[in-house]
Amino acid sequence: MRRREFITIIAGAAAWPLAARAQQPPMPVIGLLSGSSPGAIPHLVAALHRGLGDTGFVDGQNLAIDYRWADGRFDRLPTMAAELVRRQVALIVALAPPSALAAKGATATIPIVFHSGGDVVKMGLVASLNRPDGNATGVNLFTQAVESKKLDLLSKLVPSAETFAYLSNPNNPGAEERANEVRDAARLFGRSLHVVGASTPAEIDAAFATLVDRRVGALVVMADQYFDDTRRAQLVALAARNAIPAIYGQREYALEGGLISYGTNLAETHRHTGNYAGRILKGEKPSDLPVLRPTKFELLINLKTAKTLGLSIPDNLLTLADEVIE
Repeated sequence: MRRREFITIIAGAAAWPLAARAQQPPMPVIGLLSGSSPGAIPHLVAALHRGLGDTGFVDGQNLAIDYRWADGRFDRLPTMAAELVRRQVALIVALAPPSALAAKGATATIPIVFHSGGDVVKMGLVASLNRPDGNATGVNLFTQAVESKKLDLLSKLVPSAETFAYLSNPNNPGAEERANEVRDAARLFGRSLHVVGASTPAEIDAAFATLVDRRVGALVVMADQYFDDTRRAQLVALAARNAIPAIYGQREYALEGGLISYGTNLAETHRHTGNYAGRILKGEKPSDLPVLRPTKFELLINLKTAKTLGLSIPDNLLTLADEVIE
């Protein structure tokens, strides 16, 4: 073989891997849009990754994720959603109602997978739960129904309390609807109810001062992304400092010293969110995927906190509890 021919063959062989790589499809990029901060929910982001992994997608290997965190400033979400649309991401994962609404307002074509409380039909995210009929689907937590159940549990735990309070975040799109649910439940249980709103750390401090002035006997804290992700420690500390029995919507509250929590397992629902995202990346349409609804809710009771507050936990509540923290 002549030297020139040999060199030509070698050069062509060296080009084969380059050509093969050039023919591979580009790595899909999805956007993750959240009103929270990156350090607030690492366990939930990990659960989302597990859901993606269930469908074969791993961040950094065959998938890229563009994270957009609003750090509690929900007014930034529409701009962030628009940035993801301009980047032409393959899909947007929107965590909580403000993010979902911002994503929906930014695009009618890019698929959206939401993780949201409230009534997603009334919010306009989907046409119906079984047939979303649009570019969005996801997980709906039905937190408005859970809020009244939280009042019921708290009434059993603090039967002597006549005046209850409901701490609400007025920036949450479902705030008024959920407050009305709790008002109806309070009337049913024969309790008076004060609804107080707060959307900043200072307003939360002021809200607790109001509860003390009104001699509130027990408090229901709204399940809300801002409260749960960024103000959890403040809420637990204020409830302890003012000796107010309180119930929350996430297990993390009870694990960190809160009296009692009742709500869905958010790690599991975030895993379902990631799974839906992966299925859509593989070709399924949001309109063909019904909105998922959790079927199991967890009750956690912190006995140490109950003892500090001078409360005796009824046996029927202890029997119902999924976890009792000694």
